[in-house]
Amino acid sequence: MITSLSDTVMLAGGISIPAIGLGTYKSSPQDVGQAVIDAVEAGYRHIDTAKVYRNEEAVGAAIKACGIPREQLFLVTKLWLDEFDRPATGFYASMKRLDAEYIDLYMLHWPGTDEKRMLTAYEGLLNLREKGDLRAAGVSNFEIPHLEKIKQEFGAYPCYNQIELHPWFARTELCDFCRANNIAVMSWGPMLHGHLSEEPLLDELAADYDRTPAQIVLRWHLQKGNLIIPKSTHRVRIIENAQLFDFALSDEDMARIDALDKNQGFGSDPFTYNGE
Repeated sequence: MITSLSDTVMLAGGISIPAIGLGTYKSSPQDVGQAVIDAVEAGYRHIDTAKVYRNEEAVGAAIKACGIPREQLFLVTKLWLDEFDRPATGFYASMKRLDAEYIDLYMLHWPGTDEKRMLTAYEGLLNLREKGDLRAAGVSNFEIPHLEKIKQEFGAYPCYNQIELHPWFARTELCDFCRANNIAVMSWGPMLHGHLSEEPLLDELAADYDRTPAQIVLRWHLQKGNLIIPKSTHRVRIIENAQLFDFALSDEDMARIDALDKNQGFGSDPFTYNGE
């Protein structure tokens, strides 16, 4: 169980990742730098970005400016599908934009629809890890068949899978598979992917616990064992999203939130999405 903002989870391979990070999807370059600085001041040590977010330069500059030694931060970025044939090129371009000496976790952003290209890209990540510029190789939006193919080809599952995951889209089968195979599960869109205000139960529970609906959902994730990267560019919300450790949801209320699952996701289909 995660009991503080500084708690980490050990990934397969022996790398520790902070269980809570700052997400930066759709955070503009104009806003994301201050958000990173605010998050670090609040105690966050895990920052998640991607090439396709178009904010790596601003994230990197904020990391340089935040006053925390680089080795105390966990920096994550992702390879987009248009660079699957040249993963090292994509990696070093991200590293340059981030002005970073190394990346803690680099992942395939989607599996894509071309299995051969996916395997080429993942092999490239493994090679980068062996070289030492990358500490851990992971994946995002991978389903069980994709994970099985990685295991079949390379002899081990990825250490990490970042997926859309929230009370309306609980992904129980996939989460159970990942946990059974020592694959850390990270939720993107943890707060119903922007639809938080549409779920009355969360307002009810927020009133009962004297919390915000966002805090209720994020606490649910932690008690489920999910890693989370809530996104905000507002200092107050960044701080609120980390204030999760002086209360706990009852088993009954956890079950009520579990019952909200209706297999409703808002992202693309990992079996058909090719990056366009």
